[in-house]
Amino acid sequence: MHIETTALRKQYGALTAVDSLDLRVDAGEVFGFLGPNGAGKTTTVKMLLGLVYPDGGAARVLGQRPGDPHVMGRIGFLPEHFRFPPWLTAAGFLDLHGRLYGMPAARRRTRIPKLLERVGLADRAHSRLGEFSKGMSQRIGLAQALLNEPDLVFLDEPTSGLDPVGRREVRDLIRELRDAGVTVFLNSHFLSEVEVTCDRMAIVKRGRVVRSGTLDQLTDGAVEVQVRAGGLTPDLVAGLARWGRVISDFGFRISDCQDVVRFTLTVESEAVLPAVADWLVQGGARLYALAPQRPSLDELFMRIIAEEP
Repeated sequence: MHIETTALRKQYGALTAVDSLDLRVDAGEVFGFLGPNGAGKTTTVKMLLGLVYPDGGAARVLGQRPGDPHVMGRIGFLPEHFRFPPWLTAAGFLDLHGRLYGMPAARRRTRIPKLLERVGLADRAHSRLGEFSKGMSQRIGLAQALLNEPDLVFLDEPTSGLDPVGRREVRDLIRELRDAGVTVFLNSHFLSEVEVTCDRMAIVKRGRVVRSGTLDQLTDGAVEVQVRAGGLTPDLVAGLARWGRVISDFGFRISDCQDVVRFTLTVESEAVLPAVADWLVQGGARLYALAPQRPSLDELFMRIIAEEP
């Protein structure tokens, strides 16, 4: 286990930024850390890196307390807001960080060009960072986070400022890290990126984890079925409760009972869909579509945040 927290807490005066936070991140997985602004995500990352001391609870990173010098040498970090020395070149910037890590000169000479190539900056090795765009700065930040070949990488909004091609490249890079056994702790507002990249995720609100697990676990394995039908009656819709829950309430009026309507039905398994179809058709409804689909992470996130008090 590469990250574990128990009842982790951080207080800033009357504000509780992190409140009884329990997390577990296994070795070699890509873990998404999600939540609205002000949920305590950045404070949590700072505590895990030893940059902020908790007011309560406990945390272990790579088996040790956060901030342990031996542990920090095995961690990479790309912060959301960074300030790089504008007078340094891309290669010089990475060479400086390599020396801070204690990397031998021969190792730096081979490692730095490979990293610049990997993040798409090989042709800008001798350009000053002050000339870089936001997207290019993000790329050099990624290279810096991977310079020491870490066992654990914290990426805070790694695709911020990148175009769709750049975001795709970051996704590929994260998958390469996972394939190499590196643990990735990912914080991103691009939920579609998290959905296709992360093995598990946790959703936090007001400093607490409100849901965690794989995408299937977050949905409790439920399947959302998009139904399009005409000739429905209130009794027909009420009868659907034996298989699931109607989560889009469209209402009924006598004048529009014969109209074609669309609604969403949540069921536990696609296996019940033939019975649902039989119920509607035998009840006199005209069934045009019965399409199962998984809710997107965006939809699920908004639903969970809205439902949690």
